[in-house]
Amino acid sequence: MRLTFLGGVGTVTGSKYLLDLPEGPRILVDCGLFQGFKQLRLRNWAPLPVEPASIDAVVLTHAHLDHSGYLPLLVRSGFKGPILCTPATRDLCGILLPDSGHLQERDAEFANRHGFSKHKPALPLYTEADAVASLAQFKPVEFGQEHRVASGLMLRFLPAGHILGAAIAELMHKGGPRIVFSGDLGRPGSPTMPDPTPIRRADYLLVESTYGDRRHDPRDVEEMLAEVITRTAARGGTVLIPAFAVGRAQILLYHLHRLKAARRIPDLPVFLDSPMAVDASEITCRHPKAHRLTEQECQRSCKVARYVQSVEESKALDASPFPKVIISASGMATGGRVLHHLKVFAPDRRNTILFSGFQAGGTRGAAMVAGADSVKIHGQYVPVRAEVANLSMLSAHADVEEIMAWLRGFEAPPRLTFVTHGEPAAADALRHRIEEELGWTCRVPEHGETVALG
Repeated sequence: MRLTFLGGVGTVTGSKYLLDLPEGPRILVDCGLFQGFKQLRLRNWAPLPVEPASIDAVVLTHAHLDHSGYLPLLVRSGFKGPILCTPATRDLCGILLPDSGHLQERDAEFANRHGFSKHKPALPLYTEADAVASLAQFKPVEFGQEHRVASGLMLRFLPAGHILGAAIAELMHKGGPRIVFSGDLGRPGSPTMPDPTPIRRADYLLVESTYGDRRHDPRDVEEMLAEVITRTAARGGTVLIPAFAVGRAQILLYHLHRLKAARRIPDLPVFLDSPMAVDASEITCRHPKAHRLTEQECQRSCKVARYVQSVEESKALDASPFPKVIISASGMATGGRVLHHLKVFAPDRRNTILFSGFQAGGTRGAAMVAGADSVKIHGQYVPVRAEVANLSMLSAHADVEEIMAWLRGFEAPPRLTFVTHGEPAAADALRHRIEEELGWTCRVPEHGETVALG
């Protein structure tokens, strides 16, 4: 058996792990887009080193685009097999992938209009139609169910706790090794997501290292959220929360519902201004077994906000003078409706721009959190006079101590542990801790590397 690292090493994006079985079947675990810096994004345009038609199945750990976003191109390029994932992951991909295709088309149109591309004409990586076509190959597999992927190879998904439907994937080869892919591990004790499932044994383990070199902010999220909203309302201002549409928007609604129910914040109107976040919230309520919320809690969290669907309704929020809370995508202010809100609310000292977690380098969010006095939006510099804060403790990823605690649940060391899905410093820091504290054989693989598994 051979394992090839086609992505998700040396970076947190582009997860793709290719398993070649001795009997011939070929399985791809995750099929993500590279994101972030240009040299990474260019990898999306390079053909895979294997023919997509030669891949028998894809095992998908969760819906985020750095794990799922290459699937439309894989299918368009000839992949005919099933895409195995949990039911909630299938439903989330049903909104994320077509939206990704739409954005690819929009970027190509923009490049053609302004002459940005070396290619004449610039083409999208894939289209919305490609994404919709790929959805026909999704095959849901319930948590805990053993599913035959290929001759002699069984799959089992276990809750990872990262986002709705996120899974740890166990691949068990008859008479051969058991390989565990952690996927993205969530945080134990989350009020909405299940704890990452303890794993007792594996012959080979791939573990993520997004936060392999740091701990999360220990402050209480509801306390900080209440303080920010209360002082902003006292100034007569609006709280604008840039948030990821899938996962982050839903946890914010949950906390806002709790704060309102306990009367810990003023009774301001809350607006959810992201059609995708609205869809993701409704999908969450359709999958009660995939999260910790009761049906009543789920409905109440959704009802705490007024849903904003049309662009006209969204723009009308900017003209309304009363204090309010607006949750809008994208989470790092790289695009989406939040940009036109920023142009209106960032220059006013009464308002607060409240980011909701990690801000990647090079984004408007990172610049504002670092204290930038202006940001460029739609070609113009917008002054930032509003208060800027960040709910940095809001993360869907386990930190280094939480990853180590999960690893300590193994009854015996794997033969070999691969540290993946992390920037180089984070991956190496986690590797060092695993070797020093657990005594395991551990390494950080290279992009494109192939390893023989006994």
